[in-house]
Amino acid sequence: MLDLTLLVIFIPTFFMVSITPGMCMTLAMSLGMSIGVRKTMWMMWGELLGVAAVAITAVIGVSAVMLQYPLLFTVLKAFGAIYLLWIGINMWRSKGKLALSDTSSESAFVSKKALFNQGFITAIANPKGWAFMVSLLPPFINPNLPVASQLVVLVLVIACSEFICMTLYATGGKTIGKALTQKDNVKKLNKISGSLMIAVAIWLAVS
Repeated sequence: MLDLTLLVIFIPTFFMVSITPGMCMTLAMSLGMSIGVRKTMWMMWGELLGVAAVAITAVIGVSAVMLQYPLLFTVLKAFGAIYLLWIGINMWRSKGKLALSDTSSESAFVSKKALFNQGFITAIANPKGWAFMVSLLPPFINPNLPVASQLVVLVLVIACSEFICMTLYATGGKTIGKALTQKDNVKKLNKISGSLMIAVAIWLAVS
């Protein structure tokens, strides 16, 4: 059983998190431009495996907290709402790790193994990714419903969202890169993403 309301809110929330060009999205875009989409897929598989590992580990910890410490779970849920609010405000101000910038990194990997390892390591070695998973997931779990099925669905949503967004960046290549270098477009997307984060944070706080 799933809480469809929470799921409907979680999907666009995490999609907006994924679509903003952090380390993996920027890497997918630069690789798509330099070595092509087909080779970039090897980095994407590694990143998806890494993200899944981080998400599963994080949700197992969240599940344990829910079962043994219900009050702490409530605190984590409140912290998640505050964290989303903080992200939203920073994005509105075009600051913080999730805010878009007008720069991109240059990378060129040839070995498929190197590409896969790069994606995997990039996903699991980012401490902010761990912190984000731990803080983001609790607000979207209904403690009155079976936890396991909810966690499976959330992890699948995370993986699908990451794959879709990396594919868009890799296939978009120069077009996306050119669009993101225009500061007016950057500011607009920051404000749209930030507004969504703030709205979700308020909804979580009053629900």
